[in-house]
Amino acid sequence: MDSENLIPVAKRWLVDPKIPVSISEGLTEYPPLIRQLFFNRGITTADQAIDFLLARSAAQTDPDLLKDMSITIERLHAAVLKNEPIAVYGDYDVDGVTATALLVEVLRVAGAQVKEYIPNRFDEGYGLNNDALALLAAQGIGLVITVDCGVRSPREADFARSLPLDLIICDHHQPGPELPSVWALINPKQPGDVYPDKNLAGVGLAYKIAQSYLKHYPVDGVKVEDWLDLVALGTVADLAPLSGENRELVAAGLARIHAQKRQGLYSLAQVANLRLDKTTAGDIGYMLGPRLNAAGRLESALASFELLTATDPNRASELAQKLDTQNVQRQQITRDIQKQAIDQVLKKSTGAWIIFAADPCFNEGVVGLAASRLVEAYYRPAIVGHSGEEFTRASCRSIPEFHITEALDQCAHLLVRHGGHKAAAGFTVRNTNLPELIERLTEIAQSTLSGLDLHPILHADAELVLSQVWGKNLPDLMPYFDRFQPFGIGNPEISFISRNLKVKRTTQVGKEGSHLKLKVTDDHGVIYDAIAFRQGYLKDQLAEGERIDLFYTLELNEYKGQQSLQLNVKDINPVRIGS
Repeated sequence: MDSENLIPVAKRWLVDPKIPVSISEGLTEYPPLIRQLFFNRGITTADQAIDFLLARSAAQTDPDLLKDMSITIERLHAAVLKNEPIAVYGDYDVDGVTATALLVEVLRVAGAQVKEYIPNRFDEGYGLNNDALALLAAQGIGLVITVDCGVRSPREADFARSLPLDLIICDHHQPGPELPSVWALINPKQPGDVYPDKNLAGVGLAYKIAQSYLKHYPVDGVKVEDWLDLVALGTVADLAPLSGENRELVAAGLARIHAQKRQGLYSLAQVANLRLDKTTAGDIGYMLGPRLNAAGRLESALASFELLTATDPNRASELAQKLDTQNVQRQQITRDIQKQAIDQVLKKSTGAWIIFAADPCFNEGVVGLAASRLVEAYYRPAIVGHSGEEFTRASCRSIPEFHITEALDQCAHLLVRHGGHKAAAGFTVRNTNLPELIERLTEIAQSTLSGLDLHPILHADAELVLSQVWGKNLPDLMPYFDRFQPFGIGNPEISFISRNLKVKRTTQVGKEGSHLKLKVTDDHGVIYDAIAFRQGYLKDQLAEGERIDLFYTLELNEYKGQQSLQLNVKDINPVRIGS
């Protein structure tokens, strides 16, 4: 495979297997289609169905099951009693910022003297750094607790101990071969940790610390559930699986968001033209999350922290406007980097098992987004980086068939630092080692991926005739669809395939016509509205009367009290006559 063959990859559509009669008979109180949706999500009994609809997790959620939780709480409480200054050291993405805001606010209401520290992406890079630790120690901080970072920082942990500075690391990322030597380590993925749910986001673990602290040292009038809005924001924005305990936390957090108690979120929703009382996980992922991330990508995440903790409406409005403007800038920068990265890749003669592009002009805060878009288009692991005079800092995004962090682990001797998850990671490398690193990663990718049919797969819950299902049955089905939320990784959106639809009209919408609006019919007298995001380029291929198959999810639009159905199109295939 050479880079000349690097073309956008067509998606494969698969329909989930039909529910067996024996399982369907145990769910007869639900409509047949809802039974199928349950089965597709591994729900096979009436009790499981009730728990799912109530977003009730079967997992044990006692925070004290987390290894080192008891010594964490005792050290925090000792600092509170002695009025010892504490710093909460967070990451600059939404997960890290929400975790920082949550722990700072909870510790303050508990009586702690606490300050936030979020490193600057451009000056300090990701995670713990010695300069920041030295600065905090010089300011009289005696205890630092990290959130969403630190588990792969053993050298920085040793430096903290030499200051001396007590360090508690709370991080959900995969630990490396060497654990940091610290006062306490909160990470359910570490060896010997019995906490059953390993998929909590960084803000979820911060919530567990707050939950345990208030359980052992309650504060009158304070309920830890009041911070679940932050848990929902960070968990969804970090693409954590929305199954098990995460689904329960996010569902409860969305209810908290709907209550509109946090001034900063209300102001952010206002600039995003979003109704906060109807916010979904999708709204977090596509509207709130990107705006909160924009500050850390272009300048400093402290603006997002200040917004989330703001109580003054005027200041919150000012900050929300700033984040909205930065998000528009971020979108344009992402498009520019993506185009330059593609041009750079296509000029190379190296293999395309991994897409790699780096340039001094690439904005460090946006390279991860550009890598995500490249993976989406080409279905290959993608690495996009900013090249400095001595180091290249890069973000990686991957496909399910390739564990990017494990691949980086095999190249650790070439790296200054690295870390991440199966699907996303980051690293810093000396420029002198960069060619060897890319060569080695390409070899690993080729060894892993060679012989595989590399196409993204879209899983549909069912194949349906539009007019037969969405007519008289729609009012009965939509309430169930709502209760299947929140959607995300581990609990995908309800998706369908409908075939042989006739195109009635197409219109390009959005900036530069990047989105496609359609009207389609299945020849039974009803015309359906549809929106296909980032597929505006298809307009010229879809003339009126053209026959197409659609892969879509369903949305209800509300305008002046009237509801209408809209298809949110994920993929379009032309109908091939005679195929």
